[in-house]
Amino acid sequence: MRAKLFLSALFISVIALSGYLGAARALAAPAPQVGDRLSVAGVINNPQGRGVKEVEVEVLVNGHHVKTVKGEEIVTGKSGSFLAEFILPAGTLPEAKVEVVASKPSWRPLAPTPLPVYETGMDKDGNKVFQGQGNFTINRIITPAFWIATIILLLVYIIIAAELMHRTLAALLGAALILFISYTAGTFNKGYFILSFEDAIGAIDMNVIFLLMGMMIIVGVLKKTGMFQWLAYKSYALARGNIYILSIILMWVTAVCSAFLDNVTTMLLMIPVTIEIAVTLKVNPMSFLIPEVFASNVGGTATLIGDPPNILIGSYANLTFADFVVNLTPVIVVIMAFTGVYYVYWYKKAYLQADVKDVDRTIAYLKEEYRITNVKLTVMGLALLSFTIFLFIIHGVLHMEPSIAALTGAMFLLVISRVDIVEMLEHEVEWPTLIFFIALFMVIAGAEETGLIQIIAEWVRDVSRGNLTMAVIMVLWVSAIASAFIDNIPFTATMLPIVAFLNTTIPGAENGILWWALALGACLGGNGTMIGASANVVTVGLAEKAGYHISFIGYIKACFIPMLITVALCNAYLLLVTFVRPLAMSR
Repeated sequence: MRAKLFLSALFISVIALSGYLGAARALAAPAPQVGDRLSVAGVINNPQGRGVKEVEVEVLVNGHHVKTVKGEEIVTGKSGSFLAEFILPAGTLPEAKVEVVASKPSWRPLAPTPLPVYETGMDKDGNKVFQGQGNFTINRIITPAFWIATIILLLVYIIIAAELMHRTLAALLGAALILFISYTAGTFNKGYFILSFEDAIGAIDMNVIFLLMGMMIIVGVLKKTGMFQWLAYKSYALARGNIYILSIILMWVTAVCSAFLDNVTTMLLMIPVTIEIAVTLKVNPMSFLIPEVFASNVGGTATLIGDPPNILIGSYANLTFADFVVNLTPVIVVIMAFTGVYYVYWYKKAYLQADVKDVDRTIAYLKEEYRITNVKLTVMGLALLSFTIFLFIIHGVLHMEPSIAALTGAMFLLVISRVDIVEMLEHEVEWPTLIFFIALFMVIAGAEETGLIQIIAEWVRDVSRGNLTMAVIMVLWVSAIASAFIDNIPFTATMLPIVAFLNTTIPGAENGILWWALALGACLGGNGTMIGASANVVTVGLAEKAGYHISFIGYIKACFIPMLITVALCNAYLLLVTFVRPLAMSR
């Protein structure tokens, strides 16, 4: 009996306590807000109609700033859009004047702009609900941040071109200065704010970084097999002592290898054996090396992975491996045919001096010296390289980034070959190059964020007068001439947002032909001088190390005129596909 009474008392106590707590919660809960509910949505665009992110937005009612329901700041997202809700005193709307103001560093503040408001009904608490929606445009202004970002970008270019310091250090120094100034002077004066750390990290194209890393590992494994040196020996054996045919074969071998491997790596592998062949023939190695490096830049232009500018363009514009092959390979084949004829004629005197008296003995020597040292690893490497290239071809269908294909092939190759990954990462992955790209992306982002890129793009559009033919010619030739005198990698990175802007503002450019103009100009223009492309610098450096010097002017004499001719051929090709068969350029 006592137990029953105890349980009954306990049950009543629990019920009472629950009621008390419920009443306390009800008293503590905020009362529903009463008044006119206003929902404001909109998009902040630049003059070209593209959304501007991270714009601070304020809503004014009768000239007074009003806070959102949650009291948070209104900031546009990546697409430039914003959404906010407000509670106003009952009866304020619809008579009140609702306006929107917006501001962002390096942009002219949006003056109070009226926002139409209309009633949409009642909420569950009986409050009137109003909505306001509109699109707004803000314009760039020149601020100290613009000049700082411009000067830093130019200084990075000058330092790289003049080789005053390593290009990786130059790019890192530029990126560090941009962030340092943004978080020191920019903290006290928004006019000096260039780029946030978050935007700097977001500007890094990891697709490019991982694609390069994956291909470096695959090539690093293949280097261990002696396959590339064996190809050079086979080239000599196939020519059977005919120096003209040998030169053409070496050019084509280099071009084809460069189409599927990084052209710098291709030259690193071809240079030693080419010098050996030249010395055996008693010919100046430069008469073979100059045509080879020219061919490496030409061949690398044909595919997505052949040349760093193409990797940048493909990742930025979302172009596939097949896009590059279909649109660029036809003109590259023509250019390679011209290259072979030109350099056989140019170095005719040097080739005539070749000692080809004992061809069989030379072939036997090269066969013994340059053989495939690991057949099993060669088979595995070629199989995984073929698999990777197959993934490149179909990556557009799979909606897969090219870097995934490269990393997958590289990792599978490391697993089945049992090559030490630490060795690969230490000796074969060119970390200075990857870090250079990372820092360069940040420097370019600073120039883009402050308006320099848009100003250049608008200048190109105005000079071309919105004419597609003029735009194609300008992008092609400006890219070619500029890439001849400055490294084509930072130049291409700078041109990416410019071409993207032109694609949306010039009628007919939607099919992507300006991307091909940029690719052809940047890759082939790099042939003009010894500093125009990384492969050129590597070739000249290793040749000098072996005792064979070529001056800056001597290099220009051998390469600048054929570079101009190849770009002219590209010009004719681009105009042909623009007006005769434009659908060939669409994706």
